[in-house]
Amino acid sequence: MAKKSIASLQTGNVRLTKAIKMVKSPKTGAYTFVSAIMAPDQVNDFLNKK
Repeated sequence: MAKKSIASLQTGNVRLTKAIKMVKSPKTGAYTFVSAIMAPDQVNDFLNKK
């Protein structure tokens, strides 16, 4: 689980965060990375969601 604020995502009064998490595939067992750009207050919901 990672949370990172990127300077290029900050424009004016809007601040965005890029969240990246590892997800295990139920079919193959391999791990993949899922990333999303969102408001900082939504990051915990994204990381806790399965």
